[in-house]
Amino acid sequence: MKIILIYPRYPDTFWSFKHALKFISKKSSYPPLGLLTVANLLPSNWEKKLVDMNISGLKDEDIQWADYAFISAMNIQKKSAQEVIQRCKEQGVRVVAGGPVFTTGHQEFKNVDHFILDEAETTLPPFLEDLQKGCPKHMYTSDQFPDIQKSPPPKWDLIDMKNYATMNIQYSRGCPYNCEFCDIIVLNGHRPRTKSKDQILKELDALYTQGWRGGVMFVDDNFIGNKKKLKRNILPALTEWRKKRKNPFNFMTEASINLADDEELMNMMVDAGFDSVFVGIETPNQESLTECNKKLNTDRDLAESVKKMHHHGLQVMGGFIVGFDHDPPSIFENQIDFIQKSGIVTAMVGLLNAPKKTRLYKRLKKENRLLRDISGDNMDFSLNFIPKMNLNTLLNGYKKVLHNIYSPKQYYQRILTFLKEYKPQTKKRVNFNFCHIQALLRSLWHLGIKGKERFCFWKLLSWTLIRRPHLFPLAITFSIYGSHFRKIVGI
Repeated sequence: MKIILIYPRYPDTFWSFKHALKFISKKSSYPPLGLLTVANLLPSNWEKKLVDMNISGLKDEDIQWADYAFISAMNIQKKSAQEVIQRCKEQGVRVVAGGPVFTTGHQEFKNVDHFILDEAETTLPPFLEDLQKGCPKHMYTSDQFPDIQKSPPPKWDLIDMKNYATMNIQYSRGCPYNCEFCDIIVLNGHRPRTKSKDQILKELDALYTQGWRGGVMFVDDNFIGNKKKLKRNILPALTEWRKKRKNPFNFMTEASINLADDEELMNMMVDAGFDSVFVGIETPNQESLTECNKKLNTDRDLAESVKKMHHHGLQVMGGFIVGFDHDPPSIFENQIDFIQKSGIVTAMVGLLNAPKKTRLYKRLKKENRLLRDISGDNMDFSLNFIPKMNLNTLLNGYKKVLHNIYSPKQYYQRILTFLKEYKPQTKKRVNFNFCHIQALLRSLWHLGIKGKERFCFWKLLSWTLIRRPHLFPLAITFSIYGSHFRKIVGI
């Protein structure tokens, strides 16, 4: 068999970092980890090519070369996925589709020959068996969550790592919590399933051997879902692995806010090389947190929790939401105030939407408030349900939040707030390369000379060089991020 694995194109979004990537001459933030893993679930004697459409265009000859096209995508890639499927059908190539957008909405894709839904470790093998017998079915699904200790490592030789800003691996799937709006528990379950220490070290070794040096994202739903195993097993092993190889990687991940309650865990994560963590903060409004069952975030000082993580050397990237039924008219000012005071530089604020199969989706359907499917874009101006707040009030308030927190004055002030609080490891090694020099020179030109924010930019750089010179690379990085965010927001 000849297999082409196709990853559809992302639109220009908050997390694409498209405008920031230009500063370092990279084409995409992360490689398609799911497809790279699926590639190693396929028979080893099959020929395989991977086309990441965020890196290069999909050519007709690529499609014509293949016997089957395997496509995986998330909701935000839906439009591109539909276009790819149509092209494959026009070329007479059969399509095999899997991943989140197909698992929750396969009915919308009429031209797919075979759906491999849910987790491929469970549903792909029976498809391959039936294919060998000459009788593959249209759909394969399972209500079982596989043991990911049996999951193969990604097939890294299918990509050119130089095109990406960061690599990614996965340690666990699933989340022990039950937020009403979240589809993680629908896709991956409540009980966190984890890989073994040896698996993780083997995957890191593979990245190291391929020549990667830099950031590695643990794309877990909640990295700290199993704290005991992290402390006893994984983090000590990561610490030792990095020490032996002179710290080639820095790590980032996603975690729940209760990470701030465990000082030992924070210290161990920092020792192991973690310097950034994405946290779903959602809202400072207690009634809205209760509404969406975000129990961990209620009855706590959220700003103080963020500060604790900053003080321990973990930069917090925050997710925020407006549009809850219990949001008061003051929610927009409250969100702005919280984000500014917390020093969360990378603050992604989105409108509430209801993904399919979530408890929120079911509740809104019962209340006859659903309108359409979600776009998957965390920062567009569409809702898929009728909000309790007046729609124009909600949209105008949302726009106000975005334009406020990413205007140069507010954004650069937030960077200063963070830099004053952030206490990284003093002996952290920075792997400088040509990309860093390139980013510095381009930022000086585009932000410091040509940019509208040049006064704020030079003020930040001057303060950092005088007060906290070891954080100068981070100040440049945040400045570049800001230029991307402002273009996304339309400032």
